[in-house]
Amino acid sequence: MSLCQYSIVFALLFVGTFGHGDEELFLPLKTLQKIQHNHNEPTCSSQKSRSENGAVILEMKHKDYCFRSRGDLRIRLQKRLLADDVRVLSIQSHIKNVSSKQVEALSQTTTQIPINSGVSMQTLNYIVTVTLGGRNMTVIVDTGSDLTWVQCQPCRLCYNQPEPLFNPSISPSFQSVACNSSACQSLESATGNSGLCGTNSQTCSYLVSYGDGSYTKGELGQDHLVLGSSSVDNFVFGCGRNNRGLFGLASGLMGLGRSDLSLISQSSGVFGGVFSYCLPSTEAESSGSLVFGGDTSVFKNSTPISYTNMVPNPQLFSFYFLNLTGMTVGGVAVQDSSFGRSGFLIDSGTVITRLPPSIYKAVKAEFLKQFSGYPSVSGYSILDTCFDLSAYEEANIPTIKIYFEGGAEMEVDVAGVFYFVKSDASQVCLALASLQYEDEIGIIGNFQQRNTRVIYDTKQSQVGFAKETCSFMYMTGKKN
Repeated sequence: MSLCQYSIVFALLFVGTFGHGDEELFLPLKTLQKIQHNHNEPTCSSQKSRSENGAVILEMKHKDYCFRSRGDLRIRLQKRLLADDVRVLSIQSHIKNVSSKQVEALSQTTTQIPINSGVSMQTLNYIVTVTLGGRNMTVIVDTGSDLTWVQCQPCRLCYNQPEPLFNPSISPSFQSVACNSSACQSLESATGNSGLCGTNSQTCSYLVSYGDGSYTKGELGQDHLVLGSSSVDNFVFGCGRNNRGLFGLASGLMGLGRSDLSLISQSSGVFGGVFSYCLPSTEAESSGSLVFGGDTSVFKNSTPISYTNMVPNPQLFSFYFLNLTGMTVGGVAVQDSSFGRSGFLIDSGTVITRLPPSIYKAVKAEFLKQFSGYPSVSGYSILDTCFDLSAYEEANIPTIKIYFEGGAEMEVDVAGVFYFVKSDASQVCLALASLQYEDEIGIIGNFQQRNTRVIYDTKQSQVGFAKETCSFMYMTGKKN
């Protein structure tokens, strides 16, 4: 594919990748404890931008860093995992409902935009800033959703957000979307709910329910969307007038699914249906990136990109399904007959990877076999394999690799293996969880995607993986 090389980058927070051998990862526990205790005050009001090799690089901060709660850490972590479990249950419920109904889904540039992790208590974790109708909007990034929406004035019921609500009446480029338009007719495949017209045929009302009680209601509109220094004209989005749920302090949500209304589909003429991200750790002060377009020269990957084909699923077209064929722990292949039998979702909004019970049991057993000699402690929320590492200066933990059809592999970074429940390392848990039933769909969560460049190519129907240090400063070739 021949692309004009023009890019925009979204920045994300990062805890540096630590050294490792082929089959072990080195975890400097005391260093991590100092990182967690020594945060500076958030400075998210002034965000940087640079150009590099034709790319426009925009800095973005982690949402948990920008709007960090000063409440009890343990309570915040518990709410974070509970919210994650609710999301997974919602996804599984949606998949079952769609499957039971047998519903069938129906010159380019490269843009990188700074993306930030937004793992505050009730968000889908990673956020970016875009410009819509001339106003900056900070939105949650979600590959499991299609419709992009923001809270709008006048608002009947809106949650609190630090940014001003989007006001369509003061945007000269805003237009309503008519009820008989193709965009309105696309709502059912994008959201599961048909557009509603009421008495006014010049407006198309929408409803998106996320299955956990979260929802957004409003009217479709279209306006000028700017991603860095690239733009998408007549971008169709939801103007939310009634919004409740687990959206934290973000102004709305960016849908990166595959339906006609997703940002990826609407911008395919500009970016060729290709995007990628590199997600950093959540408790640090540097940033990762969200890249629109297929120019791989802007990546800073340290290993070659390996690709796997997306698994076609007409009933759930907007999700990204992959065929997970195996896993290794410390170089030892995990044996289970469930590998390769059903598709896995890869999702930017789910935090902890969920495995079918039989696969999880086998992975857990091998991990415990190799990570022996460390005192175990009680489980925490959805995590049942936990240790007390407070007495150790460092620990060597076995590598975890995930393999996909076609030979693609994703090595879980050291920052994605353990979930620190307590900052003194007295309760540190293996960051994997089991699904309840074997017939549920496995999910590759964002915690395990840290410090990995994940490329989504919807035109070629493939997903790529490569190791990368997810740092905004590193990506721009600058030093602190």
